Amino acid sequence: MANGIIVIDKPSGWTSMDVCAKLRGMFHEKRVGHGGTLDPMATGVLPVFLGRATRAVEFAADSDKEYIAGLKLGVVTNTQDTSGEVLEERPVEVSGEQLRRVLERFTGDIEQIPPMYSAIKVGGKKLYELARKGKEVERKPRPVTIHALEVLDEAPPEGADWLLRVVCSKGTYVRTLCHDLGQALGCGGCMASLRRVKAAGFTLKDAVTLEAVQEAVDRGEGDSLLLTVDAYFADVPILVLKTAGAEKKIRNGAALNARDLPDGEYRVYGMDKTFLALGRVAGGTLTTVKSFFEV
Repeated sequence: MANGIIVIDKPSGWTSMDVCAKLRGMFHEKRVGHGGTLDPMATGVLPVFLGRATRAVEFAADSDKEYIAGLKLGVVTNTQDTSGEVLEERPVEVSGEQLRRVLERFTGDIEQIPPMYSAIKVGGKKLYELARKGKEVERKPRPVTIHALEVLDEAPPEGADWLLRVVCSKGTYVRTLCHDLGQALGCGGCMASLRRVKAAGFTLKDAVTLEAVQEAVDRGEGDSLLLTVDAYFADVPILVLKTAGAEKKIRNGAALNARDLPDGEYRVYGMDKTFLALGRVAGGTLTTVKSFFEV
């Protein structure tokens, strides 16, 4: 039974669920979830949670993300990236200075209209299912936050005109950002490449390829690649319980007296240093936010 987190450097052409299915087979673990969908054409950081660690997925999905995106100007597609059908081509006369000025308008709290080629549901139907049938429906704008948006000096990949660094909140569509930038510049645009370099606090330094995972599993060393679930909460202070009675209360979901502790979240460990739960102290009482011990 596998329990832990593995950060995959997702290859292009795979869906996030494809990666989960592959790992489910490798580790023989039914409980598998990921910390934020990546489009098939995108690559990079995909945190995958196995076993009891899947209980942390909800925290990972809410986290900010960082991307390196290739922006292609002068081309508008139905998917808002270069994998789609070209709807329009226009001449481009955009300087770096013009682009940087437009980026300022898209930094901070903005609203995005989700693309038709997305998994958002309208009337019980996923948008991409409707889009594949040639249908377009009205979508409500959604608030997102772009924390940082800048042009990078390094050469963009083939097919892109510019390389952008994007740090954004959950729910942000970088291809929609590229599309909207193109509209604001008057020439149209789409996303030519996307690499996620940070998600759920993990970076490319933490990531391994599926090939490397398969090789480790074949050697019988697959579990050595798994990070413990408490690694995800590494920035949260530690609380080690001192009595069997206190540990029993936490395992039973009961509140604990914590008058000596400041308010806030804690990583709660048993007397044997087993990670039990993410807890929260408020007004001198410790309650469980989410338990992580095996029942």
